[in-house]
Amino acid sequence: MTADGNDIYDVTFVGAGPVALYGMYYSGLRRTRTKAIDMLGEIGGGLMALYPEKYIYDVAGFPKILAKDLVAQLRKQADQYEHSYCLEEKVIGIERLPDGIIRLTTDRAEHLSRTAIVCVGLGAYIPKRLDIPNVRELEGAGVYYFVRRLEDFRDKDVLVVGGGDSAFDYSMMLQPVARSITHIHRNDFFSAHEDSVRKVRESPVKLKYPFWEVKQIEGDDWVRYATIVQTQTGEEERLKVDAIVFNIGFITNLGPVSDWGLEIDKNAIKVDSRMRTNIDGVFAAGDIVTYDGKLKLISTGCGEVAIAVNNAKHYIDPGAKVSPGHSTDKHELVMRKIAREKKKADKSKKE
Repeated sequence: MTADGNDIYDVTFVGAGPVALYGMYYSGLRRTRTKAIDMLGEIGGGLMALYPEKYIYDVAGFPKILAKDLVAQLRKQADQYEHSYCLEEKVIGIERLPDGIIRLTTDRAEHLSRTAIVCVGLGAYIPKRLDIPNVRELEGAGVYYFVRRLEDFRDKDVLVVGGGDSAFDYSMMLQPVARSITHIHRNDFFSAHEDSVRKVRESPVKLKYPFWEVKQIEGDDWVRYATIVQTQTGEEERLKVDAIVFNIGFITNLGPVSDWGLEIDKNAIKVDSRMRTNIDGVFAAGDIVTYDGKLKLISTGCGEVAIAVNNAKHYIDPGAKVSPGHSTDKHELVMRKIAREKKKADKSKKE
């Protein structure tokens, strides 16, 4: 703790999404004092903010799992160890002080840490919008860009627009509750996983491609109709709809991250094989990072943050090995040590 009473943590995560949560578990395993700072009001990052009820299929150990359930499991795993969560705080600056301490400035406070690990995903998500009449007027009145609650679509006629993973995931997750789903795509190829496309093809979803686009939306206080057009033939179809889910991509914005003095390459933070940035003591992991061969997956991010945490541990304590050893042995040893420390603390209180 500093002279002014500001507590110094060992590892501070910027972000509290799935990658950071796994990193917090690993930090506990390595016996480091850890906190996470996130601008959102709940943990889980984009999974909770954008699609809590969407299934995720490519996480190890789960054939499929709802995003909100994955977040719950990750938090349960992390909370085996004591951590601090600082929510609704936006980090606006990171700097390394002359004594090597990392200072993180937010819109509400100042945090000091021996190391920091940036896990902010892709930054801010801004959905791409089609330039057609009534889109903006009906946003929140039947026009959606994310699916947060399945019940919003129960017994409704839904139009899904897009050819990526999220668009196909939305069709699959909404199909059991919606009255009907029409899914259109403007290209003659899909950017979604092949298996996701297969599942939608084999479902009751009416899949229309290629070259199908939304031409017009009609509605007063709510979406009522959508006219779709096959741009090569001119064929048009007027659909009665209660909801339209646009998923044609996002514009990502790094926001204040770009002003932190970190080396940025193509809207991502450059890291080396140890997940180190160009600032000593500052690491990064997950979708925010770039290096040769980078894959933007939750499973990849979890591996990256484990590398970052273990190297942060060695950075803090050069006598500590980077490799943590086998987790089965390590976990038992750590939990026994925590139990001994607690017992000792309880005894001291009684005395």
